[in-house]
Amino acid sequence: MKNDMNNVKDIDQLIKESLTEEEAKFYDELDEQNLFEMVGGLFKTTNRWVLIAMNTVHVIAFVFFIYCCIQFFNTDSTNELIQWFAAGFVCMTFLVMIKLFTWMQMDKNALLREIKRLELQISSIATKV
Repeated sequence: MKNDMNNVKDIDQLIKESLTEEEAKFYDELDEQNLFEMVGGLFKTTNRWVLIAMNTVHVIAFVFFIYCCIQFFNTDSTNELIQWFAAGFVCMTFLVMIKLFTWMQMDKNALLREIKRLELQISSIATKV
């Protein structure tokens, strides 16, 4: 495993040496991101307005979910228990669906970044040949 990581670093170094300064800077920007950088990257795409709207709906659904939980525990009627539980379940479903959408967008951005790295590597190899 350690040898594989050294090979990857060697290949990255060879690629950086073969690139121009501008291409090397672009290649460095395509490096791995941590979780916070990935979340921040969601708001740098062309669909940031969708993510802002979905986060707004997420906050509203969470507040309503908390309200449903409070009402659920404060009621004595069985019918009201069922109604508040159903409303809370719908809110939780919204929360889960929005989170899944966000994680899929982060995964899509990571895949696009890797595809760009591959394109850059192929173009650098093609110029050598």
